[in-house]
Amino acid sequence: MAEKHPQRIVVKVGTSTITNEQGDIDIRAIELIVRQIAGIEAKGYQVILVSSGAIAVGAKRMQMREKPESVRDKQAAAAVGQCGLMHLYDKLFAEYGRLVAQILLDNRDVEDKERRHNLQNTFDALLERGVIPIVNENDSVSLAEIESEKKRFSDNDMLGAIVAAFVGAEELFLLTDTKGLYDKDPAHHADARLIEEVREIDETIMSLAEGSSSGRGRGGMITKLEAAEYAVRRGIRVHLAYGREEDVLYRLTSGKPCGTCFPAEAEKT
Repeated sequence: MAEKHPQRIVVKVGTSTITNEQGDIDIRAIELIVRQIAGIEAKGYQVILVSSGAIAVGAKRMQMREKPESVRDKQAAAAVGQCGLMHLYDKLFAEYGRLVAQILLDNRDVEDKERRHNLQNTFDALLERGVIPIVNENDSVSLAEIESEKKRFSDNDMLGAIVAAFVGAEELFLLTDTKGLYDKDPAHHADARLIEEVREIDETIMSLAEGSSSGRGRGGMITKLEAAEYAVRRGIRVHLAYGREEDVLYRLTSGKPCGTCFPAEAEKT
């Protein structure tokens, strides 16, 4: 784990946050995220963005009638989708005078000592120069990441947690299509209550996960809880919040209640 950087944050956005029900890129949603990242960076924060959506966007642009299932179709969709996403991010961040860089990762990049060292230097160099790294899993070329749950990061939620530990971030913001973790599924229970803080991710908490709320991503609440557990054990505070809220990142960086907070291990004593 890298040395801690108090002003370093990883923001992870899910597919359902940046696409609409038809699978098209939601430009307004992405612009909202971009504007807030530019705003908090201007306050001195160093921000790494972990963005899902490449496969969903690529499938739509390739006019695939259904979500791709085969490895070759997922790889093709990811390659097309990455181009579209990065073009849009580059254009929108440029409107706020910000530069972006694309970083595609697989497990070997963090497991191999030399590659890990080189990658850490790359992140540090970019962040020190005010460049915003945009990270995704290397779906378009790596068979293992798509095909094997044991070999890939399992989901971009876990990728976000791994990156946060890797770069020494103090906080990880998991932005999704729900307002946080509830004591029961709010889609089926009108009296569902938002859990504002989770100090221990135990079997009871894990049992509250009921899968993805949309068909556009490959994760769900279970992957977010797994990512949160990974991060908090490494001294990283995690927040799970609604990605389409107008000022979600401003609220989180200001310490205002927003979504569900998972305090780092050191904060529990």
